[in-house]
Amino acid sequence: MSLRKIKEASYLTAENHVRYRMILRYFYIQHERMREFMFPEEVYTYLKEQEGFADYEEDTLHQDLDQLVKWGNLKPTQEIGHSKTIEEYKKKRFRYQPSPYTIEFERMLIEIENKEESFGGALERTQFTRLYHLLQEVEDIVFQNKIVTDEETSQLWEDIQTYFRQIAKNTSDYIAYINSKEVEERMKTEAFLNYKDQFTKYLREFIRAMQSTSEQITELLKDLSAAKMVHFFEQVWRHKSQARFEEVDVTEVSKPFEEYSGKWEAIQSWFIGNQSFGVSESEMLLERTTEAIRKITQVVQRMGERHQNFRSRREDYIYLSNWFNECEDVDQAHELFAAAFGVSHTRHYYMTQYPSDDIYTDTWDLSPVIHQTKPMIRAYREKTSPGAVIDRSEKRQEARQQFLKVKKQEREWIDHYIKNQRIDLETIEKIEPSVRQIFLSWIGKAMGQEEQTIQTDFGMRIKVIRHPDRIVLHSDDGDLDMPNVSFEIVKDEGGKINA
Repeated sequence: MSLRKIKEASYLTAENHVRYRMILRYFYIQHERMREFMFPEEVYTYLKEQEGFADYEEDTLHQDLDQLVKWGNLKPTQEIGHSKTIEEYKKKRFRYQPSPYTIEFERMLIEIENKEESFGGALERTQFTRLYHLLQEVEDIVFQNKIVTDEETSQLWEDIQTYFRQIAKNTSDYIAYINSKEVEERMKTEAFLNYKDQFTKYLREFIRAMQSTSEQITELLKDLSAAKMVHFFEQVWRHKSQARFEEVDVTEVSKPFEEYSGKWEAIQSWFIGNQSFGVSESEMLLERTTEAIRKITQVVQRMGERHQNFRSRREDYIYLSNWFNECEDVDQAHELFAAAFGVSHTRHYYMTQYPSDDIYTDTWDLSPVIHQTKPMIRAYREKTSPGAVIDRSEKRQEARQQFLKVKKQEREWIDHYIKNQRIDLETIEKIEPSVRQIFLSWIGKAMGQEEQTIQTDFGMRIKVIRHPDRIVLHSDDGDLDMPNVSFEIVKDEGGKINA
């Protein structure tokens, strides 16, 4: 399949697109009236009647027609026998015919212009039934060898394509419509309640009809594979080839059958599904329609709850007041009040912790818990009694000595690994876990420095040098696989640490 540049569409975005579109729109209108060839004079008369073409010149029209011919939108045919004057003969009087691309472009544009901005579509139950009846006729032709003419077979094929396109287009457009933002906003209004029953009934009736018909169509399509439809397609092709006068290339004969098979497989995929996507479009349509009903039900329920919250309870209170009026004495009225409104002086208490872990223990079996209620005011502060100042200098001194002792031990270990103002990790056979942690912290800090140089807690200025190979550091708590690293001591101001 070769994809070429569609130069016929250039008139839609050209600088003078208004003139070009007006000219080709006139050709399309005449084409629909079965007039294929138009003279420039007719086009010029039509344009002069349109708004904005009062200053339009005939020479400009010929220039526009020539441009449209270059793009392939118009096909010129020279008129020789009907020239009335020598000047007309010299001018090579032409009449023009629109190309098939142009007709399809204009037909599509008119369809788009007549559409509204929102989605349309509908859920027509009868279309599924009609499609099922047509497929039954195909089944009779394929399996029961029903004799029909090529023309009848071609018309049957066209009817199947028409109904399937209508089903696919209308259903997809309607699902997009009910899921659009405009419809969702409309569902939130009070006016939606007036036709929500009708809308829901419409969807449910479609679901019932489709469930019964689509199952029958699915079973029928499973038996009618593309291989079994070859004879049917041959009849369609024979009838369509009669309308063509050009010779058919032998290599092109198989293309119509590929096209027919592709369209037939598309119908099967829509109802049955395929291995790539699994779920068929008909099943997805039923799910989305059911989901739309569920959404409408939820919206109506929420609107009903909101309406109930703002509903006046005046009638309820009047009805309840009649009950109070029928009470024989005050005590009976008190009992009715307690039943209707509850106890008026009830207070709720809570405990900071439950006194038992047994969830089956009754409250009455537990020991009383004393709860101290604090005033709920902002200025409240708990009373505190002044305490004595405790001297903890000995503990601080003891903690300091312990810290210096640990640091001294770590410095001794580090000094043990220093050889010629350098520490090479690959030469260390076994390392203490605390020293390994120190070395890893040095590497981590150096990674954030541009020169890979840091100042340590021991007063040393270290430059971290990373090698391309890897090593394994052995320790009492395990082995660590890491990059090979060396520490070069640039400056040492720490010296020994005295505990």
